[in-house]
Amino acid sequence: MNLRQLADSLGLSQTTVSRALNGYPEVREETRARVLAAASAANYAPNSRARRLATGRAMTIGHVLPLSGREELVNPIFADFLAGAGEVYAREGYDLLLSIVPNGEVERAYRQMAANGSVDGVMLQSPRVEDARIALMAELGMPFLVHGRTGRFDDYSWLDIANVRAFRRATEFLLDLGHRRIALINGQEEYDFAARRRRGFGDAMAARGLTPDPRHLCEGVMTEHFGFSAAAAMLDGQDPPTAFLVSSIISAIGVRRAASERGLWLGRDISVICHDDVLSYIGNDATTTPEGPPFTSTRSSIRDAGRRCAEILIGLIREPGQPPVQELWETELNLGRSTGPAPAD
Repeated sequence: MNLRQLADSLGLSQTTVSRALNGYPEVREETRARVLAAASAANYAPNSRARRLATGRAMTIGHVLPLSGREELVNPIFADFLAGAGEVYAREGYDLLLSIVPNGEVERAYRQMAANGSVDGVMLQSPRVEDARIALMAELGMPFLVHGRTGRFDDYSWLDIANVRAFRRATEFLLDLGHRRIALINGQEEYDFAARRRRGFGDAMAARGLTPDPRHLCEGVMTEHFGFSAAAAMLDGQDPPTAFLVSSIISAIGVRRAASERGLWLGRDISVICHDDVLSYIGNDATTTPEGPPFTSTRSSIRDAGRRCAEILIGLIREPGQPPVQELWETELNLGRSTGPAPAD
């Protein structure tokens, strides 16, 4: 069955049927429901070319991935986000255009997308505290959504987690266990999420009249090796930390390796809390026992975030005049086996 035959069977115009299938808001809900039911019964699915011709849209969402030599396409956080977003794109009939460019070519890539009409909107990820892409998107006039947010703009659409509250609460938990020498192994603090996590950690320490030891503050690309080398240096130094707050489960695995090599047990000799993102391939629940998961963590599903970001962005594309959509998700503090009372000096 083609579009014309489906429209004829319903006694509707092809334009109305096409708009109902593609989510246009001006189609009445009862009409949309009737069209969707008939299309499902007939196993009708418009091909991509037909969708583009009918809607005048590219039916494509753009993602630009800059390669600076330190980020990798196989990053599991990026992959999980893309998997979640991709589910929604496929369901709504959108394709994904992934443009991989050198770090200095990011602006050119976005300008090219806007100039040739290859995408209907773009998804921005990993925003910096100072991020020129927000102003660029406003200049180009393309619908966009930021996964995260920046420190200087508030008139755009974004979805973020409450990073300050998450890391303040995690730090308070360690302080309540008696820990005072707490290390922060953070992501790169030029990025907004890491800057907010540093703030939450600092706020909690200051509220108890404590000043973090500069030797116990470290930022970098959140790899296992980074977590290992940072923790190893701290544990081998003077006045080693009794607890670690780590911005990624990937880095926390490195912290665990450094502790193990020094004969230290997590939850007894040192404590570790990480942000785990509920990753599909490095799950904190993978080896859960009756005593709980391996790590105490601030939990947030990156795949769920990908799904919701895609839904919001497609909504912005379909209704371009609506006000900015802004969602702040809270995290859970999930207790595991990696935390315990501070050991006696």
